[in-house]
Amino acid sequence: MIKKVSTKTPPVTQQDKKAAATSPAKKKVTAKPKAVPTVTAEQLADVHILERLFTLVESRKGTDPSLSHSARLLSRGTSKIAQKFGEEAVECLIEAVAGRKDELISESADVLYHLIVMLVDSGVQLNDIWAELHRREGISGIAEKASRPKKNLSKKG
Repeated sequence: MIKKVSTKTPPVTQQDKKAAATSPAKKKVTAKPKAVPTVTAEQLADVHILERLFTLVESRKGTDPSLSHSARLLSRGTSKIAQKFGEEAVECLIEAVAGRKDELISESADVLYHLIVMLVDSGVQLNDIWAELHRREGISGIAEKASRPKKNLSKKG
């Protein structure tokens, strides 16, 4: 005869809680987390924020650089925009490697903003990016990368 064994975890009783509180178990030392800005459920579910930011940056193209940070970036040209994007990406990487989550979140927002500025400057629409992501969805990353044409990065002389 086979005895059926339950895989459910038994409920925690008051006695279990008392025993755990008085046991000399090792305590895990963790750093006190920094305060994270409060975000509403509505804001979390707002997947259109990048589109609104893109539209805003696009509206700044060709406007007075003294009145808008986006206009100032766009007026500086592609090389400066790309340089700024690269700087922000490096700062993001530094925070990731250092394990500083709050700073990583902040730098990630900077990266997304500067990517949008670069896309606007280059005339690339977000729908182009969404279409490419949809094309790649469900494809193995290894297979997708192998299907790309090889790039020759050497300069013609």
